[in-house]
Amino acid sequence: MINIPINPNPLPVKQASNINTLVLAMVGDAVETLYVRTELTLRADFKAGELHRQTSAVVNANAQAQLMERLLPLLNPDERAVYIRARNSKSNNVPKNTELSDYKKATGFEAVLGFLYLTGQNGRLAELLQDNFE
Repeated sequence: MINIPINPNPLPVKQASNINTLVLAMVGDAVETLYVRTELTLRADFKAGELHRQTSAVVNANAQAQLMERLLPLLNPDERAVYIRARNSKSNNVPKNTELSDYKKATGFEAVLGFLYLTGQNGRLAELLQDNFE
């Protein structure tokens, strides 16, 4: 069973494509975090602090950037457009211990997840999240 959050009111692709990519990235970050926390919770009996540490090992800019490099050739045109827009968006803050290029790739990855979630593309969302988690 794949544990992905479901959007009960999906948006049309055109409407979701017009949402600010940093907003899509925020939604994508939340979706990925919930997915990873759910998977970890089902696999082991972690206390809250350990669950947070384990989640942070997967949901971070460096890990997301590495994953995005593998996934980029597999993105469809809509996903690639969202990724490129998000990657190229201006951000005023980059986390410590993260290269700007990795941060931009991670933002693009999160935006793609947010786009898929908001448009109700659950099968595709599950593919990307499973690849990330494993």
